[in-house]
Amino acid sequence: MKRIVRPTLAALGIVCLSSIMSCSFLDVEPTSIDTSEAIFNTYSGAYSAVIGAYAPMAGDAAYGNRISSYFPYDSEDFLNSPTGNDAGEGRRGIARYSSSVTNADVRNAWNALYKGIERTNICIKYIPTMAQYNSGADMAAVRRLHGEALTLRAQYYFELIRNWGDVPSPYEPTVTGQDFNMPRTDRNAILDKMLADLDLASKLVPWRSEVAADERITKGAVKALRARLALYRASYYPNSATGVSERAPDFKQFFDTVRVECRELMAKRSEHDLNTSFEEPFRSIAEYRRDLKREIMFEVAMGGNVNGSTTDSKLGYFNGPRITAASTNLGTSSGAIVLQPTYFYAFDSTDTRRDVTIAAYSINATPSRVPTTMIAATDGKFRREWSTNGSVRAGSSQSLGYNWPLIRFADVLLMFAEAENEATGAPTAAARAALQEIRTRAYRGAAAPAAPTSYTAFQEAVMKERLLEFGGEGMRKYDLIRWNRLGSTFQQIKTTLRAWIADQTGGGPYADIPWNIYYTATPAAGTPPIGGYVLTRSLYRPAPATTPTGSTAVAWRRSITEARIADIASGYTEAKQLLPIPAEARNTNNQLTQNMGY
Repeated sequence: MKRIVRPTLAALGIVCLSSIMSCSFLDVEPTSIDTSEAIFNTYSGAYSAVIGAYAPMAGDAAYGNRISSYFPYDSEDFLNSPTGNDAGEGRRGIARYSSSVTNADVRNAWNALYKGIERTNICIKYIPTMAQYNSGADMAAVRRLHGEALTLRAQYYFELIRNWGDVPSPYEPTVTGQDFNMPRTDRNAILDKMLADLDLASKLVPWRSEVAADERITKGAVKALRARLALYRASYYPNSATGVSERAPDFKQFFDTVRVECRELMAKRSEHDLNTSFEEPFRSIAEYRRDLKREIMFEVAMGGNVNGSTTDSKLGYFNGPRITAASTNLGTSSGAIVLQPTYFYAFDSTDTRRDVTIAAYSINATPSRVPTTMIAATDGKFRREWSTNGSVRAGSSQSLGYNWPLIRFADVLLMFAEAENEATGAPTAAARAALQEIRTRAYRGAAAPAAPTSYTAFQEAVMKERLLEFGGEGMRKYDLIRWNRLGSTFQQIKTTLRAWIADQTGGGPYADIPWNIYYTATPAAGTPPIGGYVLTRSLYRPAPATTPTGSTAVAWRRSITEARIADIASGYTEAKQLLPIPAEARNTNNQLTQNMGY
């Protein structure tokens, strides 16, 4: 059974705190103080309020779809719904870096994040005033609620900052009659406050092993998030006013924060660790259980399909392998997140992460897996056919109940490796060991590349490893932004793909990337029964001149066209690394300026 923190009506009792009013930069419900004091008079009331503060993370507007599956693309790993930009609207407007200021998907995510901030602000204000906060049987439990609220607020602000830059930063609940015109706060100032808040939160919440297993925040999540925020504080970021990437003068000190937090987590392997299998964390999501090593440290709990658009996710329907027609075993899925062709060959052929991260097949009505063209391959970590809930898997629902992983222990190792190299000017033995641990897991029995020993080579190795480790988890675009490499990466991809098109003779430098691939069908197998296929020619070898007897040809490198290349991030400029501030927010807040480029 899924261990879910369900945002029930009781949990969402925080809505009872408010009278309805619209404010300038978000749609929230200002606080009724008397009602708030009544809610926070008991542990159960405070618990319901904090669970209500988790709730805006789920659903279509947030990590159930838009923030997880729209905002991170186009990038170096995957693309969202080629081709075109839909005149700046919807997912294609976001993916092509052409979003309009009226894009509803941008506005709804903005509002969901500020709704979460409002709910956490209420909890952060009132929980420390409870009598149970300083004494009594519920003291530790009440303080944990305070730490959870601080951590949730930090995550909401982090998401706002990495997508919009400088943003308004209310730290108190809204009240009826207040002036809602609020200017933007420097993103570094917000990060500094969130880092301080997380330092406090880490003292309030327990380790995972000290409490019942569920999806609530524990100390590992707090410390990992603090490391992540410190890493972003140390990195490049787009200036909201100029659009130019810059780095704060005091950036280097924050690498020390990353090292301290990660080192403590790495010393507590009984709490969180790498699974032996790279596939295990993603299988666990589809099987509605915790992964074996608790590698997923912080995840967004989806509330099931009672009201899918507001409490669940479309993971496994919007993304994952495309299921082209419903069968007795599977419903359909759209397969909208598709492969950036160069990403496939970023992996060595013996790297076990490739075939988990990339699904180079679709599923027909039989059901049977059928190899796709290169440009139609999809992300593979969230697959509908992996679901162990037969009624959901085979039904017509677009909501499968898949949680969204925010931080895995693998990120702790790679954040540590990166920060150690940056702080010391060369990779220490501990940094190289952390990188090598990731590679050893990836290659499982095959020889893994050795960790470099020079600063520059190690920096490049960490960047490459993050690409291979976190594909399809919504991280690559933001990594490239913080390294100031997003634009140059898109240029490099397009140059490479044009070279692939030009090299059609079979004897050029890309001869090992087949022009076509060939396959033969195999009998049905698996659970649920899904027929498969056998490639008659390796994806890393030259293809034969003619189709082998009994095989079917599928365009591989041949599927790439100039039109497809030109479509990739077609509206990208340095100024458009950030999303536009929603027009509605600016219309009601005369102090809210727009991001450069919009």
